Amino acid sequence: MNESDARAAIVDAAREMERLGLNHGSAGNLSLRAGEAALVTPSGVPSRELSPELIARMPLAGEGAFDGPLPPSSEWRFHLDIYRARTDVNAVAHMHSPYATTIATLRREIPAVHYMIAAFGGPTVRCVGYAPYGTAELSRLVVAGLKDRDGVLLANHGAIVTGANMRRTLWRAVELEALAQVFYLGALAGEPVVLSDDEIMRTVERFKNYGTRETA
Repeated sequence: MNESDARAAIVDAAREMERLGLNHGSAGNLSLRAGEAALVTPSGVPSRELSPELIARMPLAGEGAFDGPLPPSSEWRFHLDIYRARTDVNAVAHMHSPYATTIATLRREIPAVHYMIAAFGGPTVRCVGYAPYGTAELSRLVVAGLKDRDGVLLANHGAIVTGANMRRTLWRAVELEALAQVFYLGALAGEPVVLSDDEIMRTVERFKNYGTRETA
């Protein structure tokens, strides 16, 4: 994907996340790896007003430097740190979706109440501790929470999902919100049965070729 296509993909994903209720207004942020840089959504721009030329380009080796007409999201730090720590990740989405954020306010991880948790690489989606948005401390917590995982909850804040491309990352964003909803409703109804770690790890292997696919 060239940079022009990457910028368009970010705009499309931002609008789709709002359409699906995963973000609203200027909440949340997205990025794509672009060689030795990251393309990051700008700060304070609602998805309906976002356009490809407004997306900031940030060198991965930098510390807040950017090219573009607007500054990047205040959460730029964890985007860069995820790419530095995870060479397998090429897209990051941060969301304030209702159910995932609700579980995050309870500071609870999501257990394996459904086999689709395997889409995130293990038997849980962790919830990391609270730190103010945009800080190095929050970024440190995020990177640790994403160790061998492709999704994490941020206490009293929201959630982050990652993927090899934006299409797969958006798929995970939808699945994480669905998992959070099932867990929340199951806990209201009673005590959800949790699948074993062994069962989930077998499913993780099967999921390596599962999920959304590119079409011609």
